[in-house]
This record gives sequence, C-alpha cells and structure tokens, in this order.
Amino acid sequence: MKLSDYDYRVPENQIARHPLKKRDTSKLFVLHKNTNKFEHAIFNDLAGYLRPGDVLVLNETKVIPVRLMGIKPSGGKAEITLIKELERNTWEALVKGLHEGRIMLKHGITAHVSRLNGTMARIKFNFDSNPSQQGNTDIRTVLNKIGVMPLPPYIKRDSVISDTEQYQTVYAKNEGAIAAPTAGLHFTDNLLNTIKKKGATVKKITLHVGYGTFKPVTACDIRNHQMDEETYEIPVSAANAINSAKEDGRRVFAVGTTVTRALEASASDGTLNRIKPGIGKTSIFICPGYRFKILDALITNLHLPASTPMMLVSAFSGLDLLKKAYSESQKAGYRFFSYGDAMLII
Repeated sequence: MKLSDYDYRVPENQIARHPLKKRDTSKLFVLHKNTNKFEHAIFNDLAGYLRPGDVLVLNETKVIPVRLMGIKPSGGKAEITLIKELERNTWEALVKGLHEGRIMLKHGITAHVSRLNGTMARIKFNFDSNPSQQGNTDIRTVLNKIGVMPLPPYIKRDSVISDTEQYQTVYAKNEGAIAAPTAGLHFTDNLLNTIKKKGATVKKITLHVGYGTFKPVTACDIRNHQMDEETYEIPVSAANAINSAKEDGRRVFAVGTTVTRALEASASDGTLNRIKPGIGKTSIFICPGYRFKILDALITNLHLPASTPMMLVSAFSGLDLLKKAYSESQKAGYRFFSYGDAMLII
C-alpha cells in the first residue's frame, strides 16, 4: 500500500497530446484478469467482448470550460481553473501567475483572488465594469464565451477549438464536470449502436468529475488519502437494469473510474450487489483490498502513475498484473493518459 508501489515511467513520446481523428480507432489492451492473459485489439472491436444481456454503463457528464485566461494590473498573464462553486459568483480555484489580487478577464469581468491555502484560492467575480451585465449575471452563464477546456497539464499545450468537441464524450449531456470521463472519449454513436444490436443494454448515469478525481496522492501509505466529494445521479431505469443484471448473473461493464465510483458508492450503503437510484455524493476511495459489489468488467484508459484512477484499476485487476499490462502496452506503442488508448479488464 506504499505510494511508491504505484510509480512507473512513461516515455514522453507515449503521452498523447492530441486525440485521434477517429475516436474508436484507439488501441484496446484487453486484460483477462482471471487467466492473466492479454490481447491487443482496436476499440471498435469492443462489441465483440460483450454478450447479449450485458449492461454497459456510461457517464454522461459534460465538461464545462472552466479554464480562464486573464491579465494582472501589471500587464502580466494569469490563469484560473475553477474547481468548485461555493456560492453564486464565488468559486474555489487553482490560480497560476498571481497569489492574491485582481485578474481582468474578457467581457469586462474581474476576478478577485484571495488565498485559501497553498494550493487553492477563492475567486469572487465582479461584472461592474460592464454596465450591461451589472447585478444580473452568473459566471456560469458566460463560461462558454470566456473559458476554454481544462486540458490536463501533462498535455503541455494550450486548448484549441477542436478540444471543445474532442474533450467531450459523444453522449455528454449534463454540465458540471471540470475534466472529461476519459474512458468514454473512445465511443462513437456507430459503436454504441453496434453494441445495442449485439443485445447489450446501454445505460447512462452522471458523476460530475471534480478535483478529487485527479487530486495528487501525497500520503506514503495510500490508505490515508482522502478523496474530495463529488456528486452523482443514477436514474431509476439505470438502477433497475443494473440490479436486474446482478440478480440474473449477467455482467455489468463500467465505462471509466467515475462510473465505477458512482455505482460502488451507491451499492455500499445498501443491500450487497444492488444500487439505489437518485442523487448522492461520494468521497469513496477505491484501492487494493476493496471488495467490488457491482463491477464485472471495466473499460478504462492507461492512467497517470500514482494516481487515484490507477489505484482503483489496480484494485480491480491486481497491481502486479496492471503494471505488467502497462509495460506490455509501452512495448506495443500504446498512447497513455487522457487522449490516449484504452484498456478492457474482463
């Protein structure tokens, strides 16, 4: 359970900085955890691994453009990434280029920065310099005009117009995430239709990806890590389909660690192997030793070293097997992280 156990090296040239033009042409590393065998496929082959009656669960959260570029009174550049809304026009955020003070944004909006701690700041938005917007504007309503997609820092490039579409799943619907549920980025409408024709059921839930999903783990013993709370919603139809599958011995495929956390959090407060519909909040941290209640298969990406998503995946596959899979993926030229290739653990 040491943090160092989850470290591994990824060559710079295998970190995906751009998405593929065709989402479902990503590579798919298939890991059979009960036999320790693996095979290489293309994501478009995914339907071949599902059976009639399987339930595939997607996260239909939608990323909001929470990265804001501005200018300090001195003329220097500053950057804000909104993390959590505290109240109307007041947010918790990550800020670069300024410790405390004012940042001027587009459309006459001013961000007043006060420091909460060494990592986070409190941002209060003011619209007074734009008379047409005084007193009746919420920063949420203008994010699509002044914000850009919050690409992960390891991508090492600025967001471009194409990221507005590419850093969303094709089924994104409910606004509220500050990062994409990246396992879902590989799906196309055609692939989902093929999966349905195969006889599998596709259901959608929502977990709004927050800072907790990618918050760095600093505890030497990972069991001491505390996840930040995130909000999820499971519709009645999704809960019924999943519960029916568990009762019948049919498989539940989770698309991503966010779906996994929502399903497992819902099941942890009730009858074993059943989930409850409705809105909830969770800070569940899944790491090796966790007993899965719902998951039978996991579709995920190749994750950052020592990250909470990697720890969740290792709880499902086993850490040694996962690290072996990552090593084999590197040898085969897979692309890693958010815009990278995919893995199916079955």
